Amino acid sequence: MDFNKRNKYNLRCSFCGRDKTEALILVAGIDAHICEVCVEQAQDIIDDELGKKQLSQGEFDIPVALTPKEIKVHLDKYVIGQDESKKYLSVAVHNHYKRLAQEKDDDDIEIEKSNVLLVGRTGTGKTLLAKTIAKFLNVPFAIVDATVFTEAGYVGEDVESIFSRLLQVCDYNVELAERGIVYIDEIDKIARKQDNPSITRDVSGEGVQQAMLKMLEGTEVHVPPQGGRKHPEQKLVKVNTSNILFICGGAFDGVEKIIARRVNTHVIGFKGADDEEEIDRDNLLQYITQRDIKSFGLIPELIGRLPVLTYLEPLDYAALKRILTEPKNALLKQYKKLFKLEGIELKFTDEAIEYVAEKAIEFNLGARGLRSICEAIMTDAMFELPGQKKIKELIVDRDYAEGKLNKSKLTKLKAA
Repeated sequence: MDFNKRNKYNLRCSFCGRDKTEALILVAGIDAHICEVCVEQAQDIIDDELGKKQLSQGEFDIPVALTPKEIKVHLDKYVIGQDESKKYLSVAVHNHYKRLAQEKDDDDIEIEKSNVLLVGRTGTGKTLLAKTIAKFLNVPFAIVDATVFTEAGYVGEDVESIFSRLLQVCDYNVELAERGIVYIDEIDKIARKQDNPSITRDVSGEGVQQAMLKMLEGTEVHVPPQGGRKHPEQKLVKVNTSNILFICGGAFDGVEKIIARRVNTHVIGFKGADDEEEIDRDNLLQYITQRDIKSFGLIPELIGRLPVLTYLEPLDYAALKRILTEPKNALLKQYKKLFKLEGIELKFTDEAIEYVAEKAIEFNLGARGLRSICEAIMTDAMFELPGQKKIKELIVDRDYAEGKLNKSKLTKLKAA
């Protein structure tokens, strides 16, 4: 009785020592008390630890069991053609995660990672390949645009903010982010304009390339968690990039001219008929080498950190027709689903599909051009038909597609 009377007016939080008069709520236990502030802090700690555990156990896994062939089979379901680039990408990703899963042994052989450089015209599927493979592998994945980066200290974003998006994807779990994949798009836009080093600062070209060097190879970088520029008062997160796989992609517009000059050079002397190799003038990208990338404007040090170089073939008429209908996420399947939600069955005739592919070749926009053409054809129907319960079916034939497209501004586009 005396004990209860003595402690009635002298209760304190057993964790922070806050007096009962200073706390809003003081929860009593058998031999201890806890205030509402300490309860909230304890809950935050529990949520943080459980969240990390769930992420590491279930949401993202290291896909060591997948073979390169299995990875390519999955890519084939979403990306039409591009067998060469799929093969290179599948092998690089498989080896990368096999490297992460290896156990340390006594031979002291350390496997280095193989970053990938994809070269291809716009609309050939560079970004789609990277997104599809990351989704299939179920690993943290981020797409960043190289055009926004400048050298440290100048207006623009620092290259370290590349990892801000990767951290956000895995809820700021640094351990998971350090096993992820980063796709750097438009890598060709940071090429220096001349092959000779400039006497002035190239802050968004060569300066960015130099800032990327150690990052691609593997180092510890200080990342602004919310992105943007680094400020002294901002708390930075340390990320080790040694186990992050980098996939870089770019159109490298004009590199075909560099390749053409190289393959047309002949050594002084006579050549036998058997020595001459047939050159495919319509697809010069297949002959691309690191030497051509250097001539385009990437510095040799950066090229050396992207050892896997592969190309994407230009999309021909047959490939564009297949892209419209075959992939799991094919464009025409998307439109059919949109109309199905309105209770309307949408059908495309073979002649209409052929017409769309012909126009995409004419406009020279690759697979992206297919969506532009389809939008021009389908906009009137998507505007007028919703809400009309009498119409249950819409058939798009060549005449319908041609009529709608001729009314649009797309017809003013000319092949490049």
